[in-house]
Amino acid sequence: MQVIRGLDGYSAAAAGAVVAIGNFDGVHAAHRQLLAAVRADARQRGAQALVLSFEPHPSRILHPEAAPPLITPGEERIRQLAALGLDRLILLPFNRDLSLDSPLEFVERVLVRGVHARAVHEGENFRFGHRHRGTIATLGRLAEEFGFALHVHPAVRVRGELVSSSRIRELVAAGDVARARWLLGRPFAVRGLVAPGRGIGRQRTVPTLNLQHYEELLPAAGVYLTLVELGGSVMAAVTNVGVRPTFGSGSPLTVESHVLHPPAAGLPAALGEILAIAFLHRLRDERRFASPELLLGQIRADIAVAERFFARLKLR
Repeated sequence: MQVIRGLDGYSAAAAGAVVAIGNFDGVHAAHRQLLAAVRADARQRGAQALVLSFEPHPSRILHPEAAPPLITPGEERIRQLAALGLDRLILLPFNRDLSLDSPLEFVERVLVRGVHARAVHEGENFRFGHRHRGTIATLGRLAEEFGFALHVHPAVRVRGELVSSSRIRELVAAGDVARARWLLGRPFAVRGLVAPGRGIGRQRTVPTLNLQHYEELLPAAGVYLTLVELGGSVMAAVTNVGVRPTFGSGSPLTVESHVLHPPAAGLPAALGEILAIAFLHRLRDERRFASPELLLGQIRADIAVAERFFARLKLR
């Protein structure tokens, strides 16, 4: 998938494009269903399968004080979209000027003159243009005026739950990573650099891999069963998200993963390497213990539960 920042870097293909527009934060199950339809439609028409998105997320420009943490920030969103077999991703720089485009101006400038849209796929609740004045009905009228097809996709439900980025954020923030996994179509995961720890785990409890300070969406403080990926190896782990209350107050929020069965040659860990953590199941709340020894006892109990969990998954 070719990633293009701004319309100036895009050369419209003679065959035109089949397009989806959106933030696509999470690249969740509903996004994937819509984008699969874009890809199939594009192949049938001999056109480009194209995604139009925005950088940064519009809420960070329009309402920075209330902007939500991202499910899939930056390069992670691109990585997830690239796995879907699309041809191009155009990231439009979102600024005040773009936010002031009327629905007509956006369609004419971006969809018609910009990417030569032959068809557009959107969800039934799609809104666009200044102050979100454009609805799916507005887009339908403009599609007729400018001669491109519009395919409207109904809302998607998984196990009775409406799939949306906002609902996934709520579930993850509450620690319900299992239900978030249903709506995402994959485990909720974070990626970042391996950071140095304070050595507390190695000296007093169990050794851990520490994630560099992470500013986007994290699960609620607690202990989770996870898969960690480092240096091409995927390993079962127990991950703590929290402030380590047993070792005093005022600690920053940390994400620390204890690998259950590191390779015989040792972990392929090095500071500055990329660490990915996929959250499968919430085990318990984080809590303060009266001593490091009592905490270590609880960690050993957590590890025993984790061993049984991953044995059922046939993963060690």
